[in-house]
Amino acid sequence: MEQPNFDLTGRVALVTGASRGIGHDVALALNGAGATVVSGVRSGDGPTESVTIDLRDVGSIAGAVEAVVDRHGKLDVLVNNAGVGTNHDALDATEQEWDEVLDVNLKGLFFACQAAGRHMVRAGFGRIVNMSSQAGHVGIRRHAAYSASKGGVELLTKVLALEWGPHGVTVNAVAPTFIRTPGTAERLDRPEFLNDVLTRIPIGRVGTTAEVAAAVIFLASPGAGLVNGTSIVVDGGWTAQ
Repeated sequence: MEQPNFDLTGRVALVTGASRGIGHDVALALNGAGATVVSGVRSGDGPTESVTIDLRDVGSIAGAVEAVVDRHGKLDVLVNNAGVGTNHDALDATEQEWDEVLDVNLKGLFFACQAAGRHMVRAGFGRIVNMSSQAGHVGIRRHAAYSASKGGVELLTKVLALEWGPHGVTVNAVAPTFIRTPGTAERLDRPEFLNDVLTRIPIGRVGTTAEVAAAVIFLASPGAGLVNGTSIVVDGGWTAQ
């Protein structure tokens, strides 16, 4: 039997939203698995070499992808991690908030896929991993715009997998539950909020960035060559109910 291979040596990866949280640690994990990683950031620096990218600006997206290809001669892996969210009742949602969430989480993600996909299809190889959420699989109160955007990510992932799979490009998603990061700490540090979350997770705890990164590494690796158009739900069983 051929031994499964999860080594990313020689691969060039771009991770969007890599300045903090999940994206920051995914970039480090891909680097640890052997990839040359470019951290896509809106401003400042990432944990690896960086490129400026603003998911609200299609021109910025295209420029960032071209910069990676110019530097390294190719782009093998795209991790679409950048995203924003809101957390309030649907009756209180505003047009501005709705547009911001959909512009970054869905529109920006699509055009990042498109920009990378053009290079990957031409090269005959690529791995795209879109960061979805358990909120793209089940409804979560006070997450109307966010859930809508992540539900869109799930179906977009399937469409791109169908179109680009014949060209050697796989497109998949990772859908985490609540992950402890600097961005979620404010809510997760509130006992009443944390307890409500834990009642929905059969494993009984929130996730870590390393557990999300493990799924990303798998999907980016040679070992996942037959995995296409699916979503790995890293949620401790939340959506199994």
